[in-house]
Amino acid sequence: MQDYKKIDHTKNKDVVLRYIPGHFITPNTHVNYYMDLSDMKSRQREARATGEELADLYLASDVVDTILCLNGTEVVGAYMANKLTKAGMISANRHQTIYITSPEYNISGQMMFRENNQHMIKGKKVLVLIDTATTGSTLKSAIGSIRFYGGTPVGISAIFSVASKIEDIPIRSLYSTKDLPDYASYRPDSCPLCQSGVPVDAICNGFGYSTVQ
Repeated sequence: MQDYKKIDHTKNKDVVLRYIPGHFITPNTHVNYYMDLSDMKSRQREARATGEELADLYLASDVVDTILCLNGTEVVGAYMANKLTKAGMISANRHQTIYITSPEYNISGQMMFRENNQHMIKGKKVLVLIDTATTGSTLKSAIGSIRFYGGTPVGISAIFSVASKIEDIPIRSLYSTKDLPDYASYRPDSCPLCQSGVPVDAICNGFGYSTVQ
């Protein structure tokens, strides 16, 4: 695979979007860029900077009780919650704090929460945090799950996003197609890269990528 390219236009220089152009398969689509957000999600300095930058987008919001973290964004979510609580973010929780949680998936791939975790969703104002938002299918599933368990989705936060909203819920992201205007995602059955015979570089998901030999 090619070397990484970088974009770093945020206030904090530790928040760097690393990407590789090519032909990549994700669980829902084919894309022409792979976003490597592993350091932003797992390395303390980068995760803290990313969480604080995302928190800045919500400092004017009214209430956030829970951050629902998708695709391994729990560390970023914790730093995001820390910044929001320090800034005086209002919480309806008894202890005036913000829950950090992530869903479990059943055998059908549906998001679920066990009885001991449902109190983090039921009756709560829930902010969804995701690494990249492309087709929106994962976010729609998360929104549906939040409502099923009695919570209210109040926003979506992403490191990189193609869409600006899902089901009338705004997506606030650090990076978007304004930064990568030629970013494209395709349905697997109508991918022009496949039709042109462009080989697949890697298979990707929230954990990373595996190159295709």
